[in-house]
Amino acid sequence: MKLTLILLPLFVVLLAVTQSSSEPQNFFRRSYNAVRNRARNGYNFARGAAQGTNDMFRAYRDMREANHINSDRYFHARGNQDAASRGSGGRWAATVISNARELTDQLRGGSAADSARDQEANRWGRNGGDLNRFRPNALPQQYRK
Repeated sequence: MKLTLILLPLFVVLLAVTQSSSEPQNFFRRSYNAVRNRARNGYNFARGAAQGTNDMFRAYRDMREANHINSDRYFHARGNQDAASRGSGGRWAATVISNARELTDQLRGGSAADSARDQEANRWGRNGGDLNRFRPNALPQQYRK
């Protein structure tokens, strides 16, 4: 009982002070905005990664479908460029997929020189380079970007 008598006036004074000050509301608003922005950034990253993965798959599918001599590096660069255009998530997906693909190629017996050339095309595409550098002349129009 005595504790209630002491705490009740203290609570009333504290309530009156917080109602007259906008600082607690600003604190909660800033906290809410920070959480909302972090969630939004995480969602955008995940969406970009998923779309970038799809871009990489589409370039791989087109490369297999085209079955054109010396077009490998063009499709590497195109897939990486398309994925990187999706933002940080797409760029991350392009990097991870490219590195994993080159690692598996080397484990299957591919040459280090081929892997280095492919990685050069991957970086060129991710950095927004001109895809015509790697495009073969006789590549069908449907595969050109």
